[in-house]
Amino acid sequence: MTMDERIEALRRKQAAALEGGGEARVAAQHEKGKRTARERLEAFLDDGTFHEFDQLRTQRNGHGEAIYGDGVVTGYGEVDGRTVFVFAHDFTVYGGSLGEVFAEKVCKVMDKAVEVGAPIVGLNDSAGARIQEGVASLAGYGDIFQRNTRTSGVVPQLSAIMGPCAGGAVYSPALTDFVVMVEDTSHMFITGPDVIETVTGEQVTFEELGGAITHAGTSGVATLAAPDEAAALEDLRRLLSYLPQNNLEDPPRRPTVDPPTGSAAELEGIVPDQPQKPYDVTAVVERLVDADSFFELQPRFAANIVIGFARLDGRAVGVVANQPRVNAGTLDIEASVKAARFVRVCDAFNLPICTLVDVPGFMPGTGQEHGGIIRHGAKLLYAYSEATVPLLTVILRKAYGGAYDVMASKHLGADVNYAWPTAELAVMGPRGAVSILHDDVITDADDPDAKREELIAEYREEYANPYTAADLGFLDAVIAPAETRDRLVDDLGMLAGKRASTPPKAHGNIPL
Repeated sequence: MTMDERIEALRRKQAAALEGGGEARVAAQHEKGKRTARERLEAFLDDGTFHEFDQLRTQRNGHGEAIYGDGVVTGYGEVDGRTVFVFAHDFTVYGGSLGEVFAEKVCKVMDKAVEVGAPIVGLNDSAGARIQEGVASLAGYGDIFQRNTRTSGVVPQLSAIMGPCAGGAVYSPALTDFVVMVEDTSHMFITGPDVIETVTGEQVTFEELGGAITHAGTSGVATLAAPDEAAALEDLRRLLSYLPQNNLEDPPRRPTVDPPTGSAAELEGIVPDQPQKPYDVTAVVERLVDADSFFELQPRFAANIVIGFARLDGRAVGVVANQPRVNAGTLDIEASVKAARFVRVCDAFNLPICTLVDVPGFMPGTGQEHGGIIRHGAKLLYAYSEATVPLLTVILRKAYGGAYDVMASKHLGADVNYAWPTAELAVMGPRGAVSILHDDVITDADDPDAKREELIAEYREEYANPYTAADLGFLDAVIAPAETRDRLVDDLGMLAGKRASTPPKAHGNIPL
């Protein structure tokens, strides 16, 4: 064959690869409201930047029709001008099922991401293991899981669930740093509704069992639930904008966009003086960070604590804040796990953590105790204690009991700790403390209620104030709300060169 003939043959193969499973299967994908793998990559990556790997590979064991690509599109491109490695399941080819070659392609692109030091993003839409390939399919999943684990904390790993994801296939996304699901069209579960009904008699729909809303609000598996594929891809791009390329780099810095004029002064009016009165802590966050930079994560799950990315003076930071309008901002099992996971992600990828504290304590009750609040609460303690990134803490209103320690206190290694003048720091709330300390005095008083309120006021004045902690060095300063942003910005600059060393060890033993 001449060179021209060989090039023409190559073009035919490439064209066949671009067709995936053929026009009929592509049309079926579109009828479900879903894009093809290549359409998703085109929408996700910067225009004209995608370079494909292994386009002409086909399944190894000869079952069925040989289709180029074997059900997954892999390669690299750019997002906002930064290199990102990608793989996208092609549901039009054998339902996106994973076979031996499919797994080899995914492993290859993951290995290259680690070698280069760039994020890896997976767009999942797969029927699961390819039955025709038997144990080779299961081996392929194991190879991917092992790479997910080795890659963890080295380069960011992001997953989008854009169709079915069942059985063992769910564990690869679960091992990544962030999971974005698409409402109505994506599902994740270990065993499907039919198996559940057969084994237990329980009837449940796909959406109830493993839909985006279920995993974003009930299980906590999903970081975000997007209304459609376009929004999911945009969420992925936005997440990447806060993250470094790898664990040896700092996150990208953006131009500073100051909060709207008057935001600092508004802070004083947001947090009520009354310790029990609720408010929305995100209103505080949005007035402290750069304008329009706060990106809340897992907003539907464990809403009594708020986590998310933001920017301060253009620097990417992680934000952790108690949410007083949900269960008074108490720490419970789910909130502890949610915050601990986020703290560890920030620590892995060099994002300073700003913690805003307004916590009355841990959630009481047999359900919490029997569910392991001791073990799960210890995860948050562990996460803050092992963190080596800059830790900045502001007590907005109250910090009682053990929860004071847990929420990035000076004793866990926080670099800078502040409190507003109205903040209360104590072993327990004034009302409970007075009942224990002065029960007999209150009982013997002519007007017990009036006496109780008098003693509560005295307790607040003498014990539950920030000045004792400041005197002991547990707070670096007591500051006015309007000063908070400027102090945090200056502290971030001061801590930019922070270096922390830890004793050599294989790894710690977090109370999982």
